[in-house]
Amino acid sequence: MTVTITGVDVHDVRFPTAAAGDGSDAINRGDYSATYVELRTDASDGTFGAGFTFTNGRGNELTCAAVRALAHHVVGRTVDEIEAEPVAFWRSLTADVQLRWLGPEKGVIHMATGALVNAVWDLRAKLAGKPLWRLLAEMPTEELVRNIDFHHIIDALDPAEAAAILEKGQIGLSDRLAELERDGFPSYTTSVGWLGYPDDKVRALTREAYGQGWRAMKMKVGGPIEDDVRRARIIREEIGPDALLMMDANQVWDVDEAIENMSRLVEFDPYWIEEPTHADDVLGHARIAEAVTGLSGGRCRVATGEVAANRVIFKQLLQAEAIGVCQIDACRIGGVNEVLSVILMAARFGVPICPHAGGVGLCEYVQHLAIFDYLRVGASLDGRMVEYVDHLHEHFVDPVRTRGGRYLLPDRPGYSATMKRSSIAEFSFPDGPVWA
Repeated sequence: MTVTITGVDVHDVRFPTAAAGDGSDAINRGDYSATYVELRTDASDGTFGAGFTFTNGRGNELTCAAVRALAHHVVGRTVDEIEAEPVAFWRSLTADVQLRWLGPEKGVIHMATGALVNAVWDLRAKLAGKPLWRLLAEMPTEELVRNIDFHHIIDALDPAEAAAILEKGQIGLSDRLAELERDGFPSYTTSVGWLGYPDDKVRALTREAYGQGWRAMKMKVGGPIEDDVRRARIIREEIGPDALLMMDANQVWDVDEAIENMSRLVEFDPYWIEEPTHADDVLGHARIAEAVTGLSGGRCRVATGEVAANRVIFKQLLQAEAIGVCQIDACRIGGVNEVLSVILMAARFGVPICPHAGGVGLCEYVQHLAIFDYLRVGASLDGRMVEYVDHLHEHFVDPVRTRGGRYLLPDRPGYSATMKRSSIAEFSFPDGPVWA
């Protein structure tokens, strides 16, 4: 029996993280929040789809309103109908003849689109009885290709090229899956180096993380350069010369400033510099990438993508050779369909995928995407790892699990996006007990 989506429930959920400095960087210091969506259905067992987009506190009400404005494109549709014409469904949201004007395909409207689209994929995976990564990895090539909108990116990736990549990814898939089931997926932690943490806390957290098995860690930079240098020295002293150290400037630098500051920070052998300048500055990223390659002898690369607005920005970053690491975000762009296009473009250009996570539920989301990439697209773990931040997982029904610095494969059906009822009630804004 087909399942029909009968309603959309939207919740403004916010967690008071700003006071402790969790998540603090050179620009942002917020209360990690989620525009959380549940798709009600007529399924006899009560199956529903869950999705969300991540925000930083104030403004979450805008994304909630945008979901409500788009909800009529979802309500009344059957899952069979969406699966039969996935691009038509996706375009009904991204090309709404009036709401598109507020983007197009960027900002609040596009993030709301991501929340709804991800909820649909969570529903599809639950109905199939599979975790999302498995649903995607086992999907026939032609069906995966049918889920991608190639409009505006066909000059970088066409359907035949996408199909060839996916077909090649079938080779050795079972061996790669067995490896992940045995060892888990490589990850790195950002929990040691938030910009708002004092030096003694950075040192203690770094030492603790190293003891837990983490061999890749990320620090925030973008404060006074002498502070960045001092904090980088602390972390490198604790992790030794062989562990990976990544740096993240969160867009705070101008292009020349980024190059100048990295001339100081290359001393600490950074594996990458993330978001060294404005997220939309493709040519600026290209200049920085060329410079840091020279400064580091090719050891450091530029990483970005967590706030890249859409697949077209990713296309340009890849075409301009502006990034050496592609950081997809699960809900900044338009959900799973658009993420698939970026994963395949990155493969086409030979750039590894290292998803952005942290926040509220982003780790839960992106583990599925990284696993799919390895199993079906990238087929290599070289340079691939998933970000991990150790907070707020307790609010999810199917939280991430790690061991020795690696993600363990999720095995419950869905996209791991379902929030606990108690958490929704407690942290709903503005009437939940935490905020009232």
